[in-house]
Amino acid sequence: MNFLDIRCQTGPFTDAEFWLRDDQEFPVAYIDTGNRKEWIASVLNPLQKSIVFTAIDKCVIKDGEEKGRDRCDCMLRTDDALYLVELKDRDGGGWQGQGIKQLESTIQFLIDAHGEQFLANYHPKIAYVCNKKSPFVKPELNAKNRFNSRYNFRLKVEATINVRRKADQ
Repeated sequence: MNFLDIRCQTGPFTDAEFWLRDDQEFPVAYIDTGNRKEWIASVLNPLQKSIVFTAIDKCVIKDGEEKGRDRCDCMLRTDDALYLVELKDRDGGGWQGQGIKQLESTIQFLIDAHGEQFLANYHPKIAYVCNKKSPFVKPELNAKNRFNSRYNFRLKVEATINVRRKADQ
């Protein structure tokens, strides 16, 4: 399993804003720079940093591989920052907990595939559960702190991913 497999990557993107989608049009999650109506999450990139998009579910980890283990939809990387993203498009309960499980499992896949040192090279590291259905309740501070201390990733539940300088995160 290779999270740096160029066959699963697109970009780099330097747009100030673009959108993430995961729908029936394509087999994997992808970036959309033109259709704002169908997005699940928006990415704000005010400094127009170079961002590489990696499709994880159904590309880095294909269907049928790692049965019974969850994985998130995609990863965004800049030279110094790493963002793991799970995309949800539904109302009702349970989606946040399921999304967090998918992110946790993906972090372990990353460590197993590339080692702790790979992740140590990125600051900040943020794991997002995104859902365009809003409003929704965000996780309590204790849950975020537990996630951060266990995985060394900040956890955010929101539909906007902000790519900024380290000091602004």
